[in-house]
Amino acid sequence: MSNETLEKTIAAGTTATSTFASTSGGTGTHAGSENGNGGLLNPEQSARFLDYMFDATVIGKVARTVRMRADTAEIDRMSVGEKLMKLATEGDDTASNAAVTFSKISLTTKKLRLDWELSTESLEDNIEGADLEDHIARLMATQAGNDIEDVILNGVGSGSDPLYKAFQGVVAKAKANGRVVAGAGAGVSRELFNKALKAMPRKYMQRRGDLRFLAGSNLIQDFLYANSIGTNQTIPQDIASSVIRGATPGLGGAAGYVAPFAFGIPIVEVPLLPETQTGTYSSPSGSHGDIHLTFPNNVVIGIKRDVTVYRFFQPRKDTIEYTMYTRVGVQIEQADAWVVVKNVKVAS
Repeated sequence: MSNETLEKTIAAGTTATSTFASTSGGTGTHAGSENGNGGLLNPEQSARFLDYMFDATVIGKVARTVRMRADTAEIDRMSVGEKLMKLATEGDDTASNAAVTFSKISLTTKKLRLDWELSTESLEDNIEGADLEDHIARLMATQAGNDIEDVILNGVGSGSDPLYKAFQGVVAKAKANGRVVAGAGAGVSRELFNKALKAMPRKYMQRRGDLRFLAGSNLIQDFLYANSIGTNQTIPQDIASSVIRGATPGLGGAAGYVAPFAFGIPIVEVPLLPETQTGTYSSPSGSHGDIHLTFPNNVVIGIKRDVTVYRFFQPRKDTIEYTMYTRVGVQIEQADAWVVVKNVKVAS
């Protein structure tokens, strides 16, 4: 694919992989080269590529994304606390000045890689012909987005898993630094949503309309099933909510629709949230998941602008190898505004 064709493809928002004319042997060159094996995409192309990757994700659409030029960035925060005003007494100047607290959170990215290859026969013998190469590239871009969302949610920063060991995801960060409520093996119910709301500090409840519950697909299904009544198996409060609020649009992508409301707060389906945990209370059995309550933009995803895509022909294997690199990181901006109800039993 020529550079001109690549730019048109990126502008159309279809894919942003640099499939340039390849040479046997040697190393990849920058995208401006006439001959080479791929290379560094320019900032506009990188932005288009990242947007395409996140089209099929949920967290990528609701979280705050920071396009970083360096591998590490610091995000400034400030707070003024609660209840600062006092009774004013005539002639009294002994009152102390209120202090504004400044702090920073660090957002560090880790280098991630995606590899795939196509044989010459697959390009020659399929019904799409040469278009198969771009078709596969689009599929890989989508998969890259799914895998990035997976590690953003479920990364642990250690262990043997080649993806999860990259860094700690928001689930691990929230359980370590947020407000944790024990589900103790109970099934999903109004009681657990009520406990989550009670655990949220009152200063954040003034923005109640911006809060969201996040839960996995099976826990949402359990909640719908447990609260289904009537001949058509619907939830009356959902119908009332739809009438009052109007139709609630989905977030786009493969999932992420808003399911029911729990005490007026939408529950957003996040399919990649883990629901096969063994439980961390006494005598756990079966699979467990978590219910999260927070502001969606409390999740800060850092993506370094530079995206490299290499295309390399291997003569001995008669295949074309592709390698994509990017740098990703995640941070919770305000852990105090994150409630996790853990050890919620998933019905068998």
